[in-house]
Amino acid sequence: MKRSPDLRRASRLIVALLLLVVATAGCYAVQRPGPAPERPARPSDPIGQRQVVRGGDLVMGLSSEPDKLDPTTSTSLYTRYVMSSICEKLYDTDADGGIVPQLATALPTFSAGGRKVTIRVRDDIRFADGTRFDADAVRTSLLRHLKKSDSARVSELGPITSIGTQGTDKVVINYSSAFAPITASLADRAGMIMSPTALKKYGDSFADHPTCVGPFRFESRVPQTSITVVKDPKYYAADQIRLDSITYRIMSDANIRAANLRSGDIQIADSISPQDVDALSQEPGIGLLQTTSLGYQGLTINLGNTRGVGKKPGTINTPLAKDPRVREALAAAIDRDGLVNSAFNNWYAPACSPISPTSEFAGPAGDSCPDHDPAKAKKLLTAAGVPVPYPITVKVSNTADGLRFAQALQASVADAGFKITIEPVEYSTLLDQQSSGDFEAVLLGWSGRIDPHGNMYGFLATGGSTNYSGYSSPTVDKALTDATLTTDPKRRRALYDKVVGQVQQDNPLIYLYRQRNLTAYTDEIAGAATYPDGVVRLTRAGFVQEK
Repeated sequence: MKRSPDLRRASRLIVALLLLVVATAGCYAVQRPGPAPERPARPSDPIGQRQVVRGGDLVMGLSSEPDKLDPTTSTSLYTRYVMSSICEKLYDTDADGGIVPQLATALPTFSAGGRKVTIRVRDDIRFADGTRFDADAVRTSLLRHLKKSDSARVSELGPITSIGTQGTDKVVINYSSAFAPITASLADRAGMIMSPTALKKYGDSFADHPTCVGPFRFESRVPQTSITVVKDPKYYAADQIRLDSITYRIMSDANIRAANLRSGDIQIADSISPQDVDALSQEPGIGLLQTTSLGYQGLTINLGNTRGVGKKPGTINTPLAKDPRVREALAAAIDRDGLVNSAFNNWYAPACSPISPTSEFAGPAGDSCPDHDPAKAKKLLTAAGVPVPYPITVKVSNTADGLRFAQALQASVADAGFKITIEPVEYSTLLDQQSSGDFEAVLLGWSGRIDPHGNMYGFLATGGSTNYSGYSSPTVDKALTDATLTTDPKRRRALYDKVVGQVQQDNPLIYLYRQRNLTAYTDEIAGAATYPDGVVRLTRAGFVQEK
């Protein structure tokens, strides 16, 4: 079903040429943008009237290696790709951004002023290892999310006081105060339910044997090479699954992904480079899925992450960490519009907020980025009494697009009094360094969630489970907490806008741009989809019958 020509020589040549380009790029001209062209979203390739056969082994070119396949601890978008095929959630998002039941049978009901949340769940299905799925299994996973010392889900679940069950099909979550984002949180990794038998058997090694309810089950992983999942005959809707297996092949180089797509060695590839997408999408036999993003890419400044993410902030005795004027100067030095145009051919959009402009919670502060003002930046640096040019080491993923943007950023801020040193790091290693606080500044992003809580609280609240900056602000903490206590969209919008305004003053995280989710596929397959949450969905895809 799949073709696998030998592309090793071509791949080596492409890598060599790419390294030469990166190595010889001494400077980067930042171009002022023209108007961005209209690019209508096409989030899925519907099967329609095409005949799709059963069977076949689909191969996806994955742009970065996932971190641990553990819903409790993982933070990588690429892990979500794989987990979406093997680990269903209590809820899911649809193509329109709505929340729909998946392992739950209905949306939650709220009582006691929002402090009691009741979730009805399925009790007629089984995990991949044969263990029965029921309310107690759900409780086991949620408690693990809350109690595991390295959990990245704590901030997503809110102030839970207890979790109980009523019979086999009802889970009851009790809160100390109402928590409005809970349904949206359970539509992502916090809602992924793991087999209690596997959790007991493997413990902290669950990621090596991830076992959930899903159309596919985990088969194997070759580090830095591939992850393979195979169709699970125990899945409750196995008759709707066409593919025999999906292999996620790690291909960090966008040129190599494009070459393998052209050859048919892979059938789908994520994160197509804006440098390649126009030409690639015009080629016969190749289609493009594209949507706007709920997430953001930004520059995180280490203000106090000295003990690891989620721990009490420490002290970092550098002007960048201690003096908000230096960070304000850096924000003023950045030409977002010019950077997006130069590095991404206007496929992406400037951003200065963690909230997508398409969200009902987007407010005025997020709509107006700080002005690009090199003169102001220089004055702020002078007032701060720091040496000019002020040196900053920025760690960045060692992909061509990541390095291209970092070089453009480096050039953009030079005239404003900053000297950036770029330190390329392999993606999964960069995630670890971000968590441990081993950075001065890091260029990374977040794929985005439909509720702003998922984009903000963990990153900005004191002690948040993804607060890589070590940022702490009583004003921000109170506004973020207050926003969880109400379901009134206007009230929540005003509170989140207050947070955005304060963060734009403190600059622990300087928001830079918003990606467009670009996924290319061959006409061998149909039924693939990508949503604004960034996840490429392959579970209902299949190979098109040859004519």
